[in-house]
Order: sequence, then C-alpha cells, then structure tokens
Amino acid sequence: MARPSVVLEVGPLGLCGVDEAGRGPLAGPVMAAAVMLDPARPIDGLRDSKKLSAAARERLADLIRERAAAWCVAEASVAEIDAMNILNATMLAMQRAVAGLGRAPDEVLVDGNRCPKWAWRSQAVVKGDDRVAAIAAASILAKTARDAFMGRLHEAYPVYGFAQHMGYGTAVHLDALKAHGACPQHRRSFAPVKQVLDQAVLF
Repeated sequence: MARPSVVLEVGPLGLCGVDEAGRGPLAGPVMAAAVMLDPARPIDGLRDSKKLSAAARERLADLIRERAAAWCVAEASVAEIDAMNILNATMLAMQRAVAGLGRAPDEVLVDGNRCPKWAWRSQAVVKGDDRVAAIAAASILAKTARDAFMGRLHEAYPVYGFAQHMGYGTAVHLDALKAHGACPQHRRSFAPVKQVLDQAVLF
C-alpha cells in the first residue's frame, strides 16, 4: 500500500516560515531561510528537510524558489559565530533572512522554541518543519544552500571530507582536524576545534 503524502498547513499569503541549518557543525556558516508561500501555487511534498532525500530536497528547493511569493536565504559567518556564539548568530541569520524578503510578512512562524528580537509579529513552533508548510519550505532552502556551500568548501579543503559530513563532528572529521589542524572555516569557539588549536600551541 502506498504511503499517504504528508499535507502541512499552508496558511494565508502573508505568513512567513523561518528555519535554520548548521547550528551543530564544527565548520561553515549557519544559514537561515525565510519563505512566504503562495496558496495559489501549492507545492506537494513539503516536509522537514531531514526527512527527505538529497534529490527530493533539490527538486523541492527549485519549486519553492519558482512558486513562493517571496523567499530569502541568509547566513551568519564563522567569524560572527565565534564572536557572538552560535545561538545569537542563528538569530542574526534569521533576522537577515526575513529582512531580505523584500516585503513585510503579516506573521512569522519560526521553527523551534524561540524567536529573534524583531518588529514582526511572530511565534515559535516546536517541530514546525513537520507542521507548517512555510517552515518546511524554509528548512529545505536553508539545508540545500548550506550543503552547496559545504560542497564548495570541500573543493577548497578536500582533506577534511566536508562533502561527506557537512562539517559535523564525525570521527572522520575529527581525525582530519587532528591531522591537518583547522582551516579558516572552522569555528574556533567550538570545543573540538579549540582543543586542536590549543594543542598546536603547546607543541
């Protein structure tokens, strides 16, 4: 029997969904996306990006960019993450994403349990990427944009295997970090990276 498709709440035209990608990795920026879907141009198959294959995410990302009423992907850099911590950098990336829409949303729904400080009426939605279509769309755009960035980073620094683990602290990544030290896109404030740097100073 075919598995039934997941239908998420779309909401009115002025509703904006926001989600991030890349809070946990040891390298690369944190990215956030803001999406305002057009109810007149529905997109089937939207759901939490982590529950989709890479091919499905790419296909849906193309449809979101084509059919959404407005969308924007923004980031906070590694330098900003190290300067203000990952939580504040994530909030900054979300602020930039909504500000970059080119139109003011009526309401912003943010995946998770907190919202950035901003002027828009907003609400945090726990597991929103599996409940609200606009948040699911934002999760897909943020994830595909960050994966593309990490793919380019892999080409620049192939010894770390970024294309394999996307910067997360896997055994392969940690071994490469110990063997080769940190590259400019590693987050110096994160403990595994800081430990490698401190050991390099000692020896």
